[in-house]
Amino acid sequence: MLRKLIPFAAILVFPAVAVAQTPQIPNAHASDTAKAKVAEHRATHVRGEPVGLDHRPVTPATRAVPATRATPATPASGGGAAVPATPATPATPAVPASPSKKPTSPGQSASHRP
Repeated sequence: MLRKLIPFAAILVFPAVAVAQTPQIPNAHASDTAKAKVAEHRATHVRGEPVGLDHRPVTPATRAVPATRATPATPASGGGAAVPATPATPATPAVPASPSKKPTSPGQSASHRP
């Protein structure tokens, strides 16, 4: 009797196990907006590309701009219009480039053990 029940139980259990192995959407009840954001996030990440704040692009340095002198106003003479004074503009300091936090070689720079 047991010989007949084992194949019968296997026939009933096998489809349930096979269905459980199929990949499913993490949340089938999510809103359309959430599904679109998940799809957008998956599309932007490239396999093997570093992700996070440590791998931001390096901002370039900006040069210092010298100050300009103020020009005095010139009064109207001979029927011409008067030229107003222009104020001085202060100098802007140079901004250094942000240091790169990327390793010099993209290999296993910090993930290996001695």
